[in-house]
Amino acid sequence: MPATTGQEARRAAVLGSPVAHSLSPVLHRAAYAELGLGNWTYDRYQVDEQGIGDFLARLDDRAGRWAGLSLTMPLKRAVIPLLDGISPTAASVEAVNTVLFTEDGRRTGDNTDVPGMVAALRERGISTVESATVLGAGATASSALAALVQVCGGGSGTTGEIGEIGEITVYVRSAERAREMRGWGERLGVAVRTADWARAAEGLGAPLVISTTPAGATDGLAAAAPAVGGTLFDVLYDPWPTALAAAWNGPVLGGLDLLVHQAVLQVELMTGRGPAPLAAMRAAGEAELAARAG
Repeated sequence: MPATTGQEARRAAVLGSPVAHSLSPVLHRAAYAELGLGNWTYDRYQVDEQGIGDFLARLDDRAGRWAGLSLTMPLKRAVIPLLDGISPTAASVEAVNTVLFTEDGRRTGDNTDVPGMVAALRERGISTVESATVLGAGATASSALAALVQVCGGGSGTTGEIGEIGEITVYVRSAERAREMRGWGERLGVAVRTADWARAAEGLGAPLVISTTPAGATDGLAAAAPAVGGTLFDVLYDPWPTALAAAWNGPVLGGLDLLVHQAVLQVELMTGRGPAPLAAMRAAGEAELAARAG
């Protein structure tokens, strides 16, 4: 865990492509202010899969001591071969969204998306569902499966104690993605049914719908939102609300819910201090989104 001696200056940042929209700097800086870490900085860098290796190699040439990095797409899997090790949670979904720099020079990867999603769902009182729909595939979708195992089965996210959860259906655009998601289900110990994206409207009647798709991908489903819906968890926050979220007739969680909860865990991992100020971080995120919308 990074050292946090007094007011020692430390650096952190979010990397991704695109990354200009990221709320992570707002959330982390709000946490630093509440924790009295006045000399800590948090920036953003546009980095793609081809550039992540060079970025990590050049870190020692940049001013200040690095505490950690937040990673967004498309780096969550591309970074793994460049690290000295990853946590069991990150290994369970082969996705790293947090890189920590230890005092002995090691670079380790972790995943706060899975426990962040768990915390966001539990905050809304979701502890069990009869069935669930996941829209999309990829790193966030596999994290959603792992979160469903924990929320509904009480498991660790790495083994298959499914408990009361029923069927999970994942809607994907290709046979390759379907195979991948069924493979993740087997790995996580949860039965996963896959269906073609063209039938995704059929999945909107599930008690819990988790959308892990890029901006605009679910806009065509808005007209199919059920008259009385279950809970929608749409992991996007910019733009917000999505067309599907705006049309939803039931409880809605957004990307800010996920981002705040996973950022809380990142702050605690990077600074070695806690608990991170969830309320202040959420308020900062909401204010930033309101400013962008205005």
